[in-house]
Amino acid sequence: MGEKLLMKGNEVIAEAALRAGCRHYFGYPITPQTEIAHYFAQKMPQVGGTFIQAESEIAAINMVYGAAGAGARVMTSSSSPGISLKQEGISYIAGAELPAVIVNIVRCGPGLGGILPAQGDYFQAVKGGGHGDYKMVVLAPSSVQELYELTVEAFNIADRYRILTMIMGDGILGQMMEAVEFKDKEEIEKVDKDWATTGTDMKRDHNTITSIYIDPEVLEKHNLKLQAKYRKIEENEVRVETYNCDGADIIVAAFGTVARIVKNVIKMAEKEGIKVGLIRPITLWPFPVAAFEKYSEVPKAFLTVELNAGQMVEDVRLAVNGKRPVYFHGRMGGMLPTQKEILDKIKEIVKGD
Repeated sequence: MGEKLLMKGNEVIAEAALRAGCRHYFGYPITPQTEIAHYFAQKMPQVGGTFIQAESEIAAINMVYGAAGAGARVMTSSSSPGISLKQEGISYIAGAELPAVIVNIVRCGPGLGGILPAQGDYFQAVKGGGHGDYKMVVLAPSSVQELYELTVEAFNIADRYRILTMIMGDGILGQMMEAVEFKDKEEIEKVDKDWATTGTDMKRDHNTITSIYIDPEVLEKHNLKLQAKYRKIEENEVRVETYNCDGADIIVAAFGTVARIVKNVIKMAEKEGIKVGLIRPITLWPFPVAAFEKYSEVPKAFLTVELNAGQMVEDVRLAVNGKRPVYFHGRMGGMLPTQKEILDKIKEIVKGD
């Protein structure tokens, strides 16, 4: 490994993108992720790249479409309402099979909401969000170190599959400062982008980037191709952390910031004679179904803890497939669950069983 620095999460995302070869950033300011744009505004000109604060989120995502279509490593970032404005462009990019990275540092909702941490955009991220049958890879870091590592990986995944990859965090991750250990050199996946619209010099046929297929048979064939690609990603790109699950009395499912709280709860529960496991999805899509299937008959019950009204709990219930009851505990509006209330919920479930 290389240098170790104390950095803010949002700035780490931008630095990681630069190290991953991103030379084009288009965005529009919105808290709690504005430091990403600030960092790019300062650093991108120094490496010969392009930083544009667009006139709107809609403009920014369509600039991403253009740069991705030309084969560039490109990124945008925003927070919940801004991501909603980008949804049409996101669906177009997915339909055109273009690789790009989008960051959502989630705020509370619905509506404008507040800048405190939330996970209410889970459905929007993993179920498509925009129109049509499409998916994007969704990575959920739980530390500033992971923000760095998964941002670099997001660009590799995007290029590997010609797909949009999202980094989904929250206001705590974006604003907190932690030590980050950077590599001396990043592992950058080299992909032949022979499909890119880079000009022909009259030496080859023109490349065409489009998501418009008027003929229904052609459009269905295109959709089937996309679905086959998604199945391949589900086979190869699942990332998950399982912790303390063997012989657990109860297994908690949590991602991002909440998973950090749960790890402290596990220590508290152990003192009271309760063994608590943790399954932490790192890829929210593709969802780590196999990890839940593996432990589906181990605990008395599962508990998902989220900063929303119960979104990932649906995927956990599908993965467990009725073998054990799945409970939910959530906080909203920027409120965080305390260690005590999670432990109390665990004790209530275990005692009830």
